[in-house]
Amino acid sequence: MNALSTAFQVPSMTSAMPLLFALVLLVILVISFRSRAVVFCQYLQAMTGIKLKPSEVRRVFKLRGKNGVREMFLDLIIREDLKEGPLDVPDVIAPGDELDVNARRR
Repeated sequence: MNALSTAFQVPSMTSAMPLLFALVLLVILVISFRSRAVVFCQYLQAMTGIKLKPSEVRRVFKLRGKNGVREMFLDLIIREDLKEGPLDVPDVIAPGDELDVNARRR
């Protein structure tokens, strides 16, 4: 029992530094995993204008995993795109002509 208690003693601050560093890295890791839903929602809003709550993302992740979040993301993107209406796609494009991808039907 004496050998076990001496194995976990930290005799000086110098020997405690690697342990302290590992603890800081662990805290950063936990924070980064907890903030995944927040970062995803910020990214989604910045790129598409779709606002989501991190709790919704966490709920879908808990129920259906990574693929469920991916499906939710694709569904939201498709729904947002359908709000803007269909694209104006020409029947024939001549070689060398550029296609205006921003053109919308009115």
